[in-house]
Amino acid sequence: MNNEDLEKTVIDRTRTLFGRHRALVGMVHVGALPGTPRHKRALDGLLAAAAADAELLHEAGFDALIVENMHDLPYLRRRVGPEIVASMSILVRAIRETVDLPVGVQVLAGANQEALAVAHAAGASFIRAEGFSYASVADEGLLEEADAGPLLRYRRMIGADDVAIIADVHKKHSAHAITSDVTLEEQVSTAEFMGADGVVITGSATGSPTDINHLARASGRSNLPVIVGSGADPDSIGSLLRDADAVIVGSSIKVEGRWSNPVDEGRAQALVEAARRDHP
Repeated sequence: MNNEDLEKTVIDRTRTLFGRHRALVGMVHVGALPGTPRHKRALDGLLAAAAADAELLHEAGFDALIVENMHDLPYLRRRVGPEIVASMSILVRAIRETVDLPVGVQVLAGANQEALAVAHAAGASFIRAEGFSYASVADEGLLEEADAGPLLRYRRMIGADDVAIIADVHKKHSAHAITSDVTLEEQVSTAEFMGADGVVITGSATGSPTDINHLARASGRSNLPVIVGSGADPDSIGSLLRDADAVIVGSSIKVEGRWSNPVDEGRAQALVEAARRDHP
């Protein structure tokens, strides 16, 4: 495949995932869910807050959303309880009915099968998967088994083949000494080989800038969209979108720039305006 055909394939796949190329994907961080240490708010209150964030992001001009249980700290490794799956399914379905945008799901930490079940039940378009290929040491402990094999079999078993999987590569909040002899380019190629629909490149932590050099190295290494997963703000969004096919934005569009706060309408609009100046 020549470079022109490769670029067209990536553009088409990005549009299928997020509705457009050079897409902006807004984070909806739902409040702490039932059974987790920080849970305080009834599900109706969580739903109202999540729907309000989704509406603000839609009105600001974001192209897609991803719903995540980031307030459920500290996270469990790979598995969460049925109360989380049930709550997330209700919340994601409500957000889908609130805004006419592609909606994705992430269930922390690395609970990819549960995220897939939520997406399938709620009619979401994609999930974000940690530990899809290769092992790593996360905050929660060792992710010793790559999830691609079990996850894709589970997707087929429940009839969720229409739910896409975007996979983190060299993910934030993790140590990667185990795979230090595997290049970023090789990891991107492996994610494609193992069946991912897109790859996510991040900085070292939530809100940390994604290395432009890492983006450039990942871009063009596969037929998959390359998606920024952390650290985007109005100052960096234009340069990020030169190499990235989409950018997931969370912290910088929240009140005071803190991921744990609600969406700030002005910050969200400023991010979109900055992105579309260079990439209309």
